Amino acid sequence: MNIKHLLFSLLILMPLGVAAGTGTELSEEQQYTAWANGILDSLNPLTGEIKLPGAAAVLNVPDDFYYLSPADADKILVDVWGNPPQENNLGMLFPAGMTPFDMGSWAVTIEYEEDGYVSVQDADNIDYADLLEQMQDDTADASKERVNQGYEEVELIGWASAPFYDAQSHKLHWAKEIRFGNETVNTLNYNIRVLGRKGVLVLNFIAQIDQKQLIESELDTVLALAEFEPQAKYENFDPQVDQMAAYGLGALVAGKVLAKTGFLAMGLIFFKKFGIFLIVAAGALIKKIFQRG
Repeated sequence: MNIKHLLFSLLILMPLGVAAGTGTELSEEQQYTAWANGILDSLNPLTGEIKLPGAAAVLNVPDDFYYLSPADADKILVDVWGNPPQENNLGMLFPAGMTPFDMGSWAVTIEYEEDGYVSVQDADNIDYADLLEQMQDDTADASKERVNQGYEEVELIGWASAPFYDAQSHKLHWAKEIRFGNETVNTLNYNIRVLGRKGVLVLNFIAQIDQKQLIESELDTVLALAEFEPQAKYENFDPQVDQMAAYGLGALVAGKVLAKTGFLAMGLIFFKKFGIFLIVAAGALIKKIFQRG
């Protein structure tokens, strides 16, 4: 599909554009650029300490990143990138100086699941090759429902990085290579789970598979910036008063327990429509809201 067709498929969702005060109809490219800049102007990027609502957790966002609120994140995930809405969205992180419309952009989604304290007793006994096969089957089943709902089919290709659990920080991470529809470039979903006393903080990188090395270079930074508040930390679990989760690390990786509908039974998988933005990449897309100084 060429760029013009991609633009047309997007523009049918928007009214025909007319230049303000002139009565002159805008071209498809001008309409798209005006729409994109309107999205950017509406965003409110933040840095510093961000308290995540309902999660008893904080993000300490350095100047080389910025945070978008849940409402702003919805605009990007759903309106711009074409993903289904998410119930537990707590915002997104982007690299500073980069907008969601840039071809090379990547992001981190943030969610929280308060399902109780996750036991790690099975950490050394999980067969991740067998688990991957189960996840691929689940993804194939869920993909059929995605298509019925009007979204592109999805296929879990395999591990881009095998699961690893850090017992000291109580953080788990792994990466999946995913194919969406007829996209020529596969998607990389790099997953982070921060275990807490009452639930799990969920962070997912969204990028292209060929950005894997770049994402891995940022992994330690992102791992370090998300923490539970002291009273909600994993090590402060009290079996006398706190609830145990009904699953362990294996199910956490599989993602089944994080999906509340059959529509997303393969877990949290996000997509970015890389090809749509080529037309703006050649122009001077306004980034004033991301400039500091």
